Amino acid sequence: MSQKLVYEHPLNERIRTFLRLEHLFAKAEHFLGGEDPWETRAAIEALLEIVTVTARADVKNELLRELDRHSAALNRIRRQAGVHVDTLDQILAELGEAVAALHALDGQVGQRARDDGLLKAVAQRTAIPGGTCSFDLPLYHSWLAQPGAVRGEWLAAWMEDMRPASEAIGLILTLTRTSASPRPETAPLGFFQESLDSQLPAQMIRVGLEAQEGLFPEISGHKNRYSIRFMEVVDGAKPVQSRDDVAFSLTCCLF
Repeated sequence: MSQKLVYEHPLNERIRTFLRLEHLFAKAEHFLGGEDPWETRAAIEALLEIVTVTARADVKNELLRELDRHSAALNRIRRQAGVHVDTLDQILAELGEAVAALHALDGQVGQRARDDGLLKAVAQRTAIPGGTCSFDLPLYHSWLAQPGAVRGEWLAAWMEDMRPASEAIGLILTLTRTSASPRPETAPLGFFQESLDSQLPAQMIRVGLEAQEGLFPEISGHKNRYSIRFMEVVDGAKPVQSRDDVAFSLTCCLF
């Protein structure tokens, strides 16, 4: 059975940040309910990375601006022929709920985790290889020895003021990904490039490729142009550009 892998490439810094946070939220959620202390460690690593990303960018206001932009765009198409008004109203309601949840946050995204003493101690040691072992952080070692249910309550509390951001990012990226349909394309000798309309700024590129082909795309670009090189690895050597014509699916997400 064939398996198609989808590779995404952001075309602006805002979407780049949202994709990174989506990845980290998915990792955190995967390990949150784990009973094993190693699963808790993985969840905390993800939480600390979320805290780092949200400290570098004003994610809360970036999300609010993006949610408002989506709402305005959807309201403009309400009277167009073929628009399913009930579905449109449902999406607008979800956008409104996401805005309200973000406004209800006391402070920035992840503020509770950012101010927590235990997480601060762990964060100070994560840059050191093996820096969170038991002799470096006996407090952490002691905390990890608590029952899984107790650790889970702590994790849930740290995640509480991150969930509005996680849900807003999920909604924005879903709308972005579904804003256009994939189209079949071919990359002659493994290379493809395309110019973009500056009046219709694209948000991200999505490339679909059969996993069995043993290729992967290297995508580079910005709001005006992007290029794709399809690379292959032969006998573990450095990847090289394919010399074959490569069939793939391409989605240029404009919303």
